[in-house]
Amino acid sequence: MTFPDILLEDDFLVAFDKPSGLPVVRERNDRAGATLMSVVRERYGPSIANVHRLDAKASGVVLCAKTKPALDFLSGQFQSKTVRKAYQALVVLLPPEEGVKAVMQVRDASGALPAEFTVDLALGEDEHRPGQVRVFHGHKRGGKPSVTEFRVLESFGRFAWVECRPRTGRVHQIRAHLGAAGAPVLNDALYGDPALVLLLSELKSRYKGRDEEKPLIARLALHASGLGFAHPEGRGQVEVASPLPKDLGIALKYLRKFGAARRAGGSP
Repeated sequence: MTFPDILLEDDFLVAFDKPSGLPVVRERNDRAGATLMSVVRERYGPSIANVHRLDAKASGVVLCAKTKPALDFLSGQFQSKTVRKAYQALVVLLPPEEGVKAVMQVRDASGALPAEFTVDLALGEDEHRPGQVRVFHGHKRGGKPSVTEFRVLESFGRFAWVECRPRTGRVHQIRAHLGAAGAPVLNDALYGDPALVLLLSELKSRYKGRDEEKPLIARLALHASGLGFAHPEGRGQVEVASPLPKDLGIALKYLRKFGAARRAGGSP
């Protein structure tokens, strides 16, 4: 496989631009296939370590430490929740009949998302669905406090481009919180509706394509776009940014070009 792009590197750390579909480390029940860390260790040696994780299906920034002191210092920032994490997601608004089933109602009377909103819902392992999390009401036993702040960057009728800033670091936090708000990440089979896809024929009124049309984007539309932290050697604050992947960029291009009529039309 192609070695992932390096976003930042010095003697103490290195930040990679992980592609969608590549797990950071070996996942449960997966004994074969490459991981980000297996590929990275082939080049850097066994001492390099990932400071945090990112969903295999998501893309974006993954930070690694080259030394044990750097790992301890950086890991401490994640544990103390002082790391600034930014994600971008293309979400799909559930139809009204499904949206009413959302755990947390954030959409307005027209069905649109507000410009900014916060989801504060405890999350914990779903005992009935291994590998997934679920909402625990009232911070019951098994659920841990989880908070994510969201800001709508652009709206396109039943789709929206959203900035996500998790204040805690739970597994699948952004995905579960958006699902609970009735606006799951596009192509999220765990917390959304896999039948809801983005097709050019639905945006372009005079679409003339193939009979078997493929979605504009086929993977989980979640991207870890930025990471901010204090350098382990006292070099001040560091900001690492990951450019928007090509497939997400293409999807946004068509939404901006042909989604305006849906925005003007009001209802998603």
